[in-house]
Amino acid sequence: MGLAVAEVVAGGNRLGRNRARAGILLLVPAVLVVGGFIAVPIGQAIYYSMTNWNGITAQWVGPSTYAALFKNPIFLRVLENNGLLLLSVPVAIGVPLVIASMINEKVWGWRIFRSLIFLPTAISWVVIGIVAVRVFADPGALDSILGAVGLGFLQRDFLSQPGTAILAVGLTFVWSMVGTNTIIFLTGMSTIDPAIYEAAAVDAAGRWAIFAHITIPLLKRYFQFSFVLTIITAFTALFSLIFIMTGGGPNYGTTTLEFFIYLEAFSVGNFGTGAMIGVVLLVILLGVSMIQLWLLRGEH
Repeated sequence: MGLAVAEVVAGGNRLGRNRARAGILLLVPAVLVVGGFIAVPIGQAIYYSMTNWNGITAQWVGPSTYAALFKNPIFLRVLENNGLLLLSVPVAIGVPLVIASMINEKVWGWRIFRSLIFLPTAISWVVIGIVAVRVFADPGALDSILGAVGLGFLQRDFLSQPGTAILAVGLTFVWSMVGTNTIIFLTGMSTIDPAIYEAAAVDAAGRWAIFAHITIPLLKRYFQFSFVLTIITAFTALFSLIFIMTGGGPNYGTTTLEFFIYLEAFSVGNFGTGAMIGVVLLVILLGVSMIQLWLLRGEH
């Protein structure tokens, strides 16, 4: 009996080892593809970021290029711009949460309201940028509204001054994210068991108490997903919008990291500096991803 059990265990071990080998062999093509199309370009970017590269020849300089970059006042201004855009992330999440809650409760006119909210998700960044220029430039829709309500002293070309230009880009970014984040929160709300709300209503819980103590906690994972998606969009998806609205100006007032890569590499010809900024952007996004993984792991 004992011998038979030992043979079964040995056979199971051999089967497990064979499956492990087969799994490794099946993974090899995928690893090669990932290495060829992702790891190798990243490695090249890291190498060229420490060189004086004009697109044809590269002269090795070393890690000192990063020290010089972080002493560059223009680069620090660009980081500041990205930081200012990050201030709009809570708004880009909070507003869709309220809208999703209203649509989920099917308030009056919710179908029309839903169509208007989802509109930005169906058009490109270029179109959004063109619309934004019509709103914030002088003369524009915003100036017309300010004049009509007696606030003509506030009229100006909002895209011609650094402070108002970055504000205009931030507001346009928030508007463009409303539809996407509303969809995310509506999806989350549809997964909540209605019996939970019914039990809360039986306990005489108010609408705000239900929203704050039931809906929001149960949407935790959707908050995390929306947070990461919004931040990644702010760092990597606004090139077309900024190109159309301001061209990165005035005086680098709306230049973000991704737009600065374009300016340095393709406008000036400093491909090494462009690669270095790309590496910095990659590190930031990896940091955001690690925070996301840490938050998700903390739930278990």
